[in-house]
Amino acid sequence: MNRSSLRADGLMLLAAAIWGSTFVAQRLGMDVVGPFLYTASRFLLGALLLTPLALQRRAHPPGVADSSRRSLWLAGLVLGAVVSFAINFQQVGLQSTSVTNAAFITGSYVVLVLLIGWVLKHQAGAGVWLGTGLTVVGMYFLSVTDQLTLSYGDGLQMVSAAVWAVHVLLVGYYARRHDALQLACIQFWVCGLLSLLVALWREPVSLGALWQAKYAIAYGGALSVGLGYTLQMVAQRHAIPSHAAIIFSMEGVFGALAGWWVLGERLTGRGWLGCGLMLAGMLTAQLWPRKAAGPEADLPRH
Repeated sequence: MNRSSLRADGLMLLAAAIWGSTFVAQRLGMDVVGPFLYTASRFLLGALLLTPLALQRRAHPPGVADSSRRSLWLAGLVLGAVVSFAINFQQVGLQSTSVTNAAFITGSYVVLVLLIGWVLKHQAGAGVWLGTGLTVVGMYFLSVTDQLTLSYGDGLQMVSAAVWAVHVLLVGYYARRHDALQLACIQFWVCGLLSLLVALWREPVSLGALWQAKYAIAYGGALSVGLGYTLQMVAQRHAIPSHAAIIFSMEGVFGALAGWWVLGERLTGRGWLGCGLMLAGMLTAQLWPRKAAGPEADLPRH
């Protein structure tokens, strides 16, 4: 492995750590503001930080298949709406589930992407089915109690993971036609503004509360949305795709560690078994088919 690939792995690991630990910020932010207001604040902050870079890219547009401004904005509106659904299901679900559960269940979108691809007649190897089986069994042990009940929060995380999978596929389609940074910036603005509209309708909005949540908002917006996405963009220029699959799947592990370190969350033996099976399933589904399918594509990220 050359020096640039090693550097890329380090940057991706840092991004995965930021994304995983952001689940803690998402939980802490809701101590003083509602879930939709927190989402709006962090995505609008991230959009503000990315806007100067996006404007610079607009002044010096890279070669893309479709440079139409109208098409770019339409794609950004679609992606922003999908992100808004995915992140707000996740955010509301965090009110009634643990950071660990949320992080691992969200990570199952990797398997769902491959399953949806199979439905759309994309090639699927044995690893997809083995990985799916491991992930489903792991999710059962992690989320379903001995009394065969599923928590409301875990159910919302499952819905969120399904919407994230749709988002990944849409990103794969639109990113080949538009500049990825400009597209991301537009989708962040759309997600933030849509979430703000819902917050104004359903939640109390207070500048004092926003100021109290400033550290959680800054972490979720500046680090997760702004820095995390930038690190991914820089790293994946030189990354080995199979390494990206492994490293980004570690987001759930970092989320569990952050939940334990900051919030004092504990997993039972049943929970540890579920997490282990889910991680094994995500890695199996992501890596096994790639070995037989030829060149690997970059792993998109929400």
